[in-house]
Amino acid sequence: MAQLAGKAAIVTGGASGIGEACSETLAREGAAVLVTDVDDTLGKAVVGRIAKAGGKAAYLHHDVRDEATWPGVIAEAEKRFGRLDIMVANAGIGIMSLIETMTLADWQRQQAINLDGVFLSIKHSIPAMRKAGGGSIVLMSSIAGLRGAPSLAAYSATKGGVRLLAKSVALEYAEDKIRCNSVHPGIIATPIWGKIPTGAEGNRRNAPIDPRERAAAAVPLTRVGEAQDIANGVLFLCTDAASYVTGQELVIDGGMTAGGRAQRRS
Repeated sequence: MAQLAGKAAIVTGGASGIGEACSETLAREGAAVLVTDVDDTLGKAVVGRIAKAGGKAAYLHHDVRDEATWPGVIAEAEKRFGRLDIMVANAGIGIMSLIETMTLADWQRQQAINLDGVFLSIKHSIPAMRKAGGGSIVLMSSIAGLRGAPSLAAYSATKGGVRLLAKSVALEYAEDKIRCNSVHPGIIATPIWGKIPTGAEGNRRNAPIDPRERAAAAVPLTRVGEAQDIANGVLFLCTDAASYVTGQELVIDGGMTAGGRAQRRS
């Protein structure tokens, strides 16, 4: 039996990468999924694949920074699916820069999408979840939210904020049977690696990072993670199997934060 039969979900940033895998995985397990993103072409393609596989989904263009649009997003989910049980706040960006050369505009853009957008997803989904009798909120953080990362200080600041935001929300809404947890991916092979800008505005290029090469050097399991690895963890947090899990950090990183690179046995 599908683990999420009868449930309804919203996945922000659901058009590609981890968000795409989450959208398709939740739908495969029976949830009706509202996929939101700013990339309409990719977002509609995700919904098309879900429908072709027999799932139920819809797409909505949505900038998570814009609070004025959030009531409409929640209303769309309730109108289409009759309820809201799951919010996966996945939308996010990364900009590589040393603090001394980072512009205030870049700092604020990361904060607006990675932290403000997550705050708004929680704020506006809670009333709908309360009406549904409870729910699961999953916030996409990163291992960069657990430890520092050179050239990613601003990104780490947002992801660390997401981590503690999840814990506070979990405590505030436990009586409403609304759970909130954060997920912390390590090095995952997604399109974001080809979209990370580095350098100052006006002299910007994409960071030349190969996630598979980086994972081979830094991950104890010696391989890069896949988006499905993260989606599997998100799925667990959304199911009744995780009904006693709230305010926690689910780290999915191949062992990177376990204490150092694994040593080969002699």
